[in-house]
Amino acid sequence: MKLIWDRIEAWLRANAPVIFESLRAGASAEALAEAERALGVTFPDDVRASYRIHNGADSTVFIEGWELLSLERIRDEWAAWKDLLDRGTFVEFQSRPDGRTLPDWWSPAWIPLTYSGAGDHHSLDMSPGPEGVAGQIIIMFHDDESRPVVAESFSGWLERFADDLDAGRYVYSADYGGLVPPEDVA
Repeated sequence: MKLIWDRIEAWLRANAPVIFESLRAGASAEALAEAERALGVTFPDDVRASYRIHNGADSTVFIEGWELLSLERIRDEWAAWKDLLDRGTFVEFQSRPDGRTLPDWWSPAWIPLTYSGAGDHHSLDMSPGPEGVAGQIIIMFHDDESRPVVAESFSGWLERFADDLDAGRYVYSADYGGLVPPEDVA
């Protein structure tokens, strides 16, 4: 994880210092353990290693308007969804699984990692469907029944982000809220 974060940090320092400065210091082992207890999961090693380096970002925009959540914000977002689940809000709803995810509208085993500001999340899927893998990253849209898998692991997801930065697939734009594809500001 350190090598991946070194790449991301170097790019941000050179191209988006405002976002680089928003990266939070790493979480303690105690904070990670407390989050795991509250969420009822054990994070994969790559997630733990990443949060030991950076506990999310203070900025509400990180990539294309998505907030990179701290452990505290993860717990807040998860609790909001859990409350809706417990109140029976999703009884009439199911997602459209592709075999890699469950048909739940929302599952307590989906740990939010990002936040769009509108109820959408990149989530760590700790209880995948029969063709999925625990720890895969899905996008959970609040108003869409699809739950696409975007990476098979947290480290794969973060490394793809580093690759995209290095390949010039993002530029910093204060006008457009953080890191966006270059064609969005052209």
